[in-house]
Amino acid sequence: MKKLRRRNVYESSALVYYMGERKERRLTSEQKHILKEKGTEPAFTGKYWNHHEAGVYYCAGCGMPLFNSTTKFDSGTGWPSFFAPADTKAIKENEDKILLMKRVEAKCAKCDGHLGHIFTDGPKPTGLRYCINSAALEFKKKSAPEKKR
Repeated sequence: MKKLRRRNVYESSALVYYMGERKERRLTSEQKHILKEKGTEPAFTGKYWNHHEAGVYYCAGCGMPLFNSTTKFDSGTGWPSFFAPADTKAIKENEDKILLMKRVEAKCAKCDGHLGHIFTDGPKPTGLRYCINSAALEFKKKSAPEKKR
């Protein structure tokens, strides 16, 4: 495989193979539409908009940890909303001028998949609202700590 020039497609061709061939077969048509074509699921229909379990939300495209459930809040918008990513390097921001609106797109820093958008109407401490499509996420429940014997 040849080396790509785009930095965010991750200098190694292994990621392209992972996203482009192997992983894509596992994505649903809705996940492909959102992650690759910058689609949006209808409000109040996604799997995680009203989800309250403790755990971590991962990118459905590559498995990168994106958000902890402790940063999730009910924004009333119908999409999962978070006030901070799990790691500051997990999310890339990109100016989005689609639909004649100026917005900030949230993308996975590892696979460049479209996740949703970032708004400045979120709660403290960040004041940000990461409005994310459920189909762009996979959730792993926090496991209970093992009991000491």
